[in-house]
Amino acid sequence: MRVSGFVKRLIEWLHQILVSLNQLAQVIISGPKYVIYGGRMTADETISSKVGRMSFAGKRWAIVAEWLLDRLFWLYEGERLGHCFRAIENQ
Repeated sequence: MRVSGFVKRLIEWLHQILVSLNQLAQVIISGPKYVIYGGRMTADETISSKVGRMSFAGKRWAIVAEWLLDRLFWLYEGERLGHCFRAIENQ
């Protein structure tokens, strides 16, 4: 029982590391556009959240990216489609 608690905490820690790396990647990717044009910049947003917001706003690149990410998460986690929409911050 003690090992299972340890493994659960280890998995949660690794998950948090992956989420933070995702947020860092989103800031690095969005940074140049923010510096040049302004807009919204936050380190708390994941790539999926950004793609979900932009897809909802009708951006073509985001609609394609959302389709790909939704299927990737469906294959990887068995999660139902709509991952990017559910990931939108402050819904």
